[in-house]
Amino acid sequence: MGKLLKNAVLSGTLIFALCLSPTAKAQQNYRGLGQDSVTEADIKRYPPTQVPEQVAASVESILDIRSPGSGVLSPDGTKLYFNWNITGVTQIWSIDGPKSFPVQMTGGQDRTRVVGISPENDYIIVSRDRKGQENPGLYLQDIEGGPLKEIQHKDKVQTFALHVSDDGKSIYYAANDIRPDSYTNYRYDVVTGEKELVFDRQGRWFISDSRGNGKFLVVNQIGNFAREYYEFDAKTKEFTPLLGIGENKDYSAEYGAKEGELIVLTPELGEFSRLYSYINGKFNPITPDLSQEIESFRIDRQRKKIIYSINNKGYGQIKALDARNYRQLRLPQFKDSVQVWLNSMTRDGRYMSISVNNGKAPTKRYLYDSKRNRLTQLTLPSIPEMETDRFVAPELEYYPTRDGKTQIPMFVWRSQNCQDPCPVIVHFHGGPESQSVARFSLLAQLFTENGFHYVEPNVRGSSGYGKTWVNADNGPKRLHVISDIPDAANYIRRTWRENGKEPKIGVMGWSYGGYATLVAMTKFAGSYDAGVSLVGISNLITFLENTASYRRQVRILEYGDPQRDRQALEKLSPINYIDRIEDPLLIIQGANDPRVPVGEAVQIQKALEDRNIQSQLIIFPDEGHGSSSRKNQVLEIGNTLGFFEKYLK
Repeated sequence: MGKLLKNAVLSGTLIFALCLSPTAKAQQNYRGLGQDSVTEADIKRYPPTQVPEQVAASVESILDIRSPGSGVLSPDGTKLYFNWNITGVTQIWSIDGPKSFPVQMTGGQDRTRVVGISPENDYIIVSRDRKGQENPGLYLQDIEGGPLKEIQHKDKVQTFALHVSDDGKSIYYAANDIRPDSYTNYRYDVVTGEKELVFDRQGRWFISDSRGNGKFLVVNQIGNFAREYYEFDAKTKEFTPLLGIGENKDYSAEYGAKEGELIVLTPELGEFSRLYSYINGKFNPITPDLSQEIESFRIDRQRKKIIYSINNKGYGQIKALDARNYRQLRLPQFKDSVQVWLNSMTRDGRYMSISVNNGKAPTKRYLYDSKRNRLTQLTLPSIPEMETDRFVAPELEYYPTRDGKTQIPMFVWRSQNCQDPCPVIVHFHGGPESQSVARFSLLAQLFTENGFHYVEPNVRGSSGYGKTWVNADNGPKRLHVISDIPDAANYIRRTWRENGKEPKIGVMGWSYGGYATLVAMTKFAGSYDAGVSLVGISNLITFLENTASYRRQVRILEYGDPQRDRQALEKLSPINYIDRIEDPLLIIQGANDPRVPVGEAVQIQKALEDRNIQSQLIIFPDEGHGSSSRKNQVLEIGNTLGFFEKYLK
């Protein structure tokens, strides 16, 4: 494609044209999930590619920068149990006090996380997944360590911890072991090891809270945001409707301190999410009317404190309210931070584990004693053999849509190690309802260290900018905003020129970001010079037909119905535009992926091969939706870096 046609694509002349190739459509015939969606020969045909030693060393040095992950505090606030990938796979560690030596609690090659702790401080609740299959099992471990005691771990079944009773004798959990598209709720007796069915309903039903009186707050998740709330009486087995029934609206709720009260987070009464006290069918706001998102909140078990997080255009902070009178409570202030968030809180609300990130260094975690107003640093990040003053902080910038009516926010990390014009990597986030935020990013540091500017846009459909923005791409509406993807490249080419030269631009992303990459390289061919799609969707129709059944309905609400919206989904599917592709493409996929089946990658790669189009596919046979093990991360990121080094420099 020549420059004239490239400009036509960027100006929007070809945005909605259809090129439904017969050969491409012939490839759209896989069925199944994970390794069942392709043949064993396909997996062996596209093995991971080794990377040059220098590239691997560059990736290894970045991955060696580590900060202990999220976790839970012991009830007395003296000990922290946290997740950390320092062994190459996420495992559970503990520390007995601020900056003390960490002790490894779990081991092996399966991703393992701490998800809860008993009120009596005698056990932790452990979640373990195998080979990225996203079918975790649930276990108990003594507070001092030792072997895991299985609650439930079944093949092709997801098991999630929900709630621990106040006496610590009962653990409530959910599993899709009766029907793959629905979650049954169970009670596990810690003393006897027996389990009993609490309730079983069609859909995504979960116990979310309890006042300890035999009644539970239960949520029915009918969409990615839309929720219905009921009160379930364990004795009578009756469900009493409380909030959102039949509304298909965005609510998040917990029991409040007052009798009959729910604390509700919702954007439904304004443009941005706000906290409300909900009693007798009436909403009373308890936080200010901000042009910023309140994106989450927590209440301690004794209903003393409400901690909520504010998202201000990608910068985060936390605030606290008295749960009884909603007065503002004191919290520590962190100067020069770009993100502050609550990790965990003790059941009485006194102790909090707080994470802080300044954008130029790994996250630090602190212990806050609210009774004494005392802040102590808990954990230390690891930064071996690195000069921290070389790290790059993100800057918030904007680019215009092609009609000039909308400004798209993007975080930019600028390299000091390149010759002008510096090549640019544009990384689109997943979701699509996620958001790129200001933070310390290992990927950004890797690319800037190796001579690339690095950019993360928040296109329309991203969260964090109000309900109009996040809903702008729902279903067929995506046709009208998908041009945000090439518009980023159009703006960079036009305004980031140096010495009269345009920069070369690469595009990449995981999941929906992988889909955005495939769209950029096919439907909007010529807008980017090279692309790396990681676990990306090539055909929205086959994706929706084959993704895990527990996800399908939620994803249909986001992307559109394969029957009702079929024409729009065809227009939005990258595989239907592969005749346009003209620049090199790398596709990376995990064989066990339950979200985006590996068949999505194989079908587009084979269609590209049929046309002798320059592309490469890598399949990790022991990974799922992205790589979790250290060795595979080196190969995944190393191949990505090496690919852009080859085609953008």
